Amino acid sequence: MINEGRLLDTFLEYIQIDSETGREKAMCDRLVADLKELGCIVTTDEAGKKADSDGYNIYATLPGDESLEPLAFSSHMDTVSPGKGIRPVVQDGVIRSGGDTILGGDDKGGVAAIVEAMRTVVEKKLPHRTIEGIFTICEEGGLRGAKNLDYSRIRCKQAVVLDGGGDVGKIVTSAPGQLKLTATIIGRAAHAGVAPEKGVSAIQVAAHGVAQMNLLRIDEETTANIGTFMARGATNIVSPQVQLIGECRSRNTEKLRAQGDHMVGCLKKACDAFGAQLEYQLDTIYLSYQVAEDDPLVIEIQKACSSLGITPSLVASGGGSDANIMSHNGVKAVVLSTGMDKVHTTNEQLTLQNLNDTALLALTLMKA
Repeated sequence: MINEGRLLDTFLEYIQIDSETGREKAMCDRLVADLKELGCIVTTDEAGKKADSDGYNIYATLPGDESLEPLAFSSHMDTVSPGKGIRPVVQDGVIRSGGDTILGGDDKGGVAAIVEAMRTVVEKKLPHRTIEGIFTICEEGGLRGAKNLDYSRIRCKQAVVLDGGGDVGKIVTSAPGQLKLTATIIGRAAHAGVAPEKGVSAIQVAAHGVAQMNLLRIDEETTANIGTFMARGATNIVSPQVQLIGECRSRNTEKLRAQGDHMVGCLKKACDAFGAQLEYQLDTIYLSYQVAEDDPLVIEIQKACSSLGITPSLVASGGGSDANIMSHNGVKAVVLSTGMDKVHTTNEQLTLQNLNDTALLALTLMKA
């Protein structure tokens, strides 16, 4: 029922609009114009000022049958780098980048699918529930757009976030929370050849602390990693300072806190043992969310998939998304897969089948 040629054209146009995180304005402006042309009630906010972006979040409403519960459809407009000058190639049913940039299917595949589903509803005058489109900035930069949404503008109490990897049909019913650890180990400089015993090596202290940490896969719902271990200096100077940046994730809030405390505790013990100082921050980036398998929204999505000949599957994710933020601001949200593959790399690709199936699933959920 969707116009597959138009959907592809829209997707190709969207991904060729540069919109790396923090520089989304051109994409925002284009999407506002398209949504207004559809007859949506469109408003925007000033989230960019808080999220360090030249863009803004978009709220678009297509009024429908008031007897039905409204549903929000959400995707983010920003991409990771390298996302400038994308030149897509369509071959053998697969859309790829030219090989020197990402493709941008994360998440413009979701954006294009929502727009095409809305266009079909309007064009064919299909009975439908009230539809809210929520399009965010800075998702790739720490979910900053979703964190600065004006939730008082969102009527819907439930949402589908079209931003998942894998073939269409995957329904992400739970995702982890994340803590970010930023730490500085302060040692004491000394001449490494003349009087090393007068120094305290921040590198040695940090290495000792990290070596004591439980990292990587902790259990089936908890992970942890150190991403930055940085110290610069001459070999003849005992290192006076090291910076560490790490994270931990878990779908269990108690485990998340315990892992964060464990990582900090290892650094504290190392500093105490060697006589160094520790400065650190342990910040909550986002909290976990979980939607029950028998939740009416989950059941409705499963039925919609089955009606299209798509096999639904319920999965738990290891990554965060705008759904994490929405779920803690009064909007029950689940993430749906859109077919994105090899995301955040120059090998990113998206099949035409998945692009079409994403739009068809969105349309099915919109219809009355």
